[in-house]
Amino acid sequence: MSVEGTWDLVVDTPLGKQRAVLELSTRDGELRGTARDLKHGEEVELVDLVVDGDRLTWTQSITKPMRLNLAFDVTVGGDEMTGHSKAGRLPRSKVSGHRAAPEGGRP
Repeated sequence: MSVEGTWDLVVDTPLGKQRAVLELSTRDGELRGTARDLKHGEEVELVDLVVDGDRLTWTQSITKPMRLNLAFDVTVGGDEMTGHSKAGRLPRSKVSGHRAAPEGGRP
């Protein structure tokens, strides 16, 4: 299963819904990615990206709207992903996303 592509992500946090765009690609045989927060414009590198069957996990650090280290654990099925993120002792936040269609076409 390929997770590569552009993903529109929504994280339902205690501070409200946070939206981001994930860019996932393979370079030099390794899965890499970035996340760009749509509200604050912050772009961060995804770390420890691991695909295990239909499960995708990664970590990332953000500074906006506050400084947090986030751990994501999602299940990918076709062009949809669902799961959760966790920030330290804060409660888990629901995560959902869908693969964005390339310009002029379907995903």
